[in-house]
Amino acid sequence: MDTNQATCQNCEQPYDEGFQFCPHCGQKTNDELTIGVLFYNTISNYFSFDARFLKSFIPLMIRPGYLAKEFIKGKRLLYLHPAQMYLFVAVIFFFIFNFYVREGREELDKNMQRVLENRSEKLAQRDSVIPQDSINVNEFVKPHQENGVNIGLDEEGLKALDSISNIKIPKDDIETSFSFNEQKLDSLIAQGATDEELYKAMGMDEDDGFLTRKFYEQGLKFYRTMGLGQIYQTFIDSIPLAMFFLLPIFAFLLKLFFFNKGRYSHHLVFSFYYFSFLFVVFSIIFGVNRFWPIPDWIDWLVAFSTFIYLLLAIIKFYGQNWFLSFIKSGLVSFLFLLFVLPLSFGILGVIAFLFY
Repeated sequence: MDTNQATCQNCEQPYDEGFQFCPHCGQKTNDELTIGVLFYNTISNYFSFDARFLKSFIPLMIRPGYLAKEFIKGKRLLYLHPAQMYLFVAVIFFFIFNFYVREGREELDKNMQRVLENRSEKLAQRDSVIPQDSINVNEFVKPHQENGVNIGLDEEGLKALDSISNIKIPKDDIETSFSFNEQKLDSLIAQGATDEELYKAMGMDEDDGFLTRKFYEQGLKFYRTMGLGQIYQTFIDSIPLAMFFLLPIFAFLLKLFFFNKGRYSHHLVFSFYYFSFLFVVFSIIFGVNRFWPIPDWIDWLVAFSTFIYLLLAIIKFYGQNWFLSFIKSGLVSFLFLLFVLPLSFGILGVIAFLFY
C-alpha cells in the first residue's frame, strides 16, 4: 500500500508523512518560524547551546579533567565539543571584560589629553620668552644719566640689575621622556614640515628599513595625538586572536611534560576544557566585581584555585601520582605565566603600537 509522501522544504526530497525529521538532511519537518525558533537556531548553530552545554558545564566546574577524559574515550556526542565550549565561554568573557576595557580607555584618554594640554602650555610659555644673551646695563643706563634722566636706581641697584641681566635664559629643551629634540620637532611641525623632515628630526636615518620607518611613523603619530587609549584598545582587541595561539602553546608544554601520555590532539582537548574553565572563573570574577566589589584577597584566592583545579585535572586526565603531577603542573604554569604570556603580550604591545 502506498503511503502519503511529503517533500522536505530544505533538500526537496520526498519522505513518508509522519516523520518528525527529514531522513535525507535531518531538518525538522514541522519547523514553523517563530521568534523562539529563530533565536534558538541562531544560538544552537553557532554555539551549540543545547542540552549538551548544560550536561557539560557542571562537570567542567566541579570535576576537573573529567570531560577531557570522557572525550578521549569516545563520548563525543554526549558532551559539548571542547572547541565549541571554549568559543562560547570566551565570547561571554570578552563581552564582560569589554566594560572594563571601555572604562580603562576613557581614563587613559583623559590622562593623555591632560598631557597634551600641559605640553601646549609649556610650549606657549617657552615661545613667549625670547632667548637672548646678557644685556650690558651700563650701556643702557649711561646715556640717560648723561642727559640728566633719573631712573630711580642708585649705584648698588645698578650693580644688582646688571648681575640679573647677565643670567642667560636657558635654551635647552623641556625635560620629557622623549629622546629626540622636542623643541626642534615642535618648530618643524609649526612650520608645516613634511613627515620625512620630522622623522629625521626624531633621529631616523635615510637608509633605515621598513620596520624602523614604521616605528618612527607611529612614534610621530603618538607624539601628535598621545593616542595611548587607541593603542590600549588595539592591544585588547588582539587578545582574543592571540588566545588561539596561546592555547596550542599550552598544549605543547603539556606534550613536553607528558610526552608518553597520548597524541598532541589529546593535550589540545585537555587545554580547550581547562581554558574554558579559566574563562568561566574570570567571567564570574569580573561580573561580580562589576556590581558588588569584593576584597582583593578573595579575587587572588579564586585565581589561585585555578592552579588547584589544574593539578586535580592533570591527576585525573593523565593518571599520575600527586607528587609528579604537582611538579609538572607547577613547571607548566611557571613556563606559561612567566615566559610565554609576557613574551606574547610584549609582541601584542608592539603590534598594537605599529597598527593602532
